[in-house]
Amino acid sequence: MMAASQTALPHKSGPSGSTVLLQILKLRTFIALFAVLIFFTAAVPNFLGAANLVLMSKHVAINAILAIGMTYVIITGGIDLSVGSIVGLAGMVAGGLILNGLDTGTGWTVWFNVYEIVLITLGLGVLIGAINGLLITRLGVTPFIATLGTLYVTRGLALLSSDGRTFPNLTGSDYYGTIGFTWIGAGTVLGLPVLIWILLILAAGAAYVAAKTPLGRHIYAVGGNERAAGLSGIRVNRVKMFVYMFSGFCAAIVGLVIASQLQASHPATGETFEMNAIAAAVLGGTSMSGGRGTIGGTIVGAFVIGILSDGLVMMGISSFWQTVIKGLVIICAVVVDQAQRRLQARAALARVAKGG
Repeated sequence: MMAASQTALPHKSGPSGSTVLLQILKLRTFIALFAVLIFFTAAVPNFLGAANLVLMSKHVAINAILAIGMTYVIITGGIDLSVGSIVGLAGMVAGGLILNGLDTGTGWTVWFNVYEIVLITLGLGVLIGAINGLLITRLGVTPFIATLGTLYVTRGLALLSSDGRTFPNLTGSDYYGTIGFTWIGAGTVLGLPVLIWILLILAAGAAYVAAKTPLGRHIYAVGGNERAAGLSGIRVNRVKMFVYMFSGFCAAIVGLVIASQLQASHPATGETFEMNAIAAAVLGGTSMSGGRGTIGGTIVGAFVIGILSDGLVMMGISSFWQTVIKGLVIICAVVVDQAQRRLQARAALARVAKGG
């Protein structure tokens, strides 16, 4: 009896080292956020000053809006490399409609008001997302190749729209009803910038869809096991179409915001934005293998990327080194994600063995 009692004691011991490590890995985004905050607060004078916090919040919001759409795409096991180009084209379309209207080729020019321009631009983002979805679901092109091709096509269209020139002075014309476009990027509601409100509404809606609706469950199911999802009755192609269209919608929002903030649009706007969006999503716990991720985690990941970017700029780090560092961050995030997956698989096997 004594021996039996002694052999049972180890089962009452505390959590194993692997369990503790798994919990740490799950909290990696918050750990990274606190780490960069502490580092830059110590390294950069007035890093947490009011003016810098406002500027950082706007940069974070832009990254976060793109990353929200990217999160849905990555959860399904895909990738969207075209979001940066959609940002550029969206800004050029909005700028062109404000300055020049729509030339019908018949001697007449159609002018749209600001609300119509916003709707047209958002519709364009959704359309490009739909093209990505059709390439992937109907023609069987892999997401990487499909969206890479769309990246080049969309960027080329942005350049062609103005022969590579900038559309300046997007303050609009009262005669044509285009006054008010700059409010999107510079206006405030209840003391908060419009951009922050856009982020809050978009994030809340996306989080609700992911956690509380059948569509959200279908998105996770497709990423977890696409074949099993199809066999269970989920319309996999429709789910994929939705996530790419939503990603294009988010990118078009960012294009509108940046053009409004700058009061100008340039065809090169949005270059490498896709890297920030992917980094924010992966840092926030979204698995590149699909099936796992949260909007809340992505928002925290966007804060990490935004603080890191602004902190490096304030330290005077070369933009070339900034690109290197962001690339290393993505690699580290993917490596940590794979480590978490392996630990979770081992923990699951251990539970099964113990239960058996």
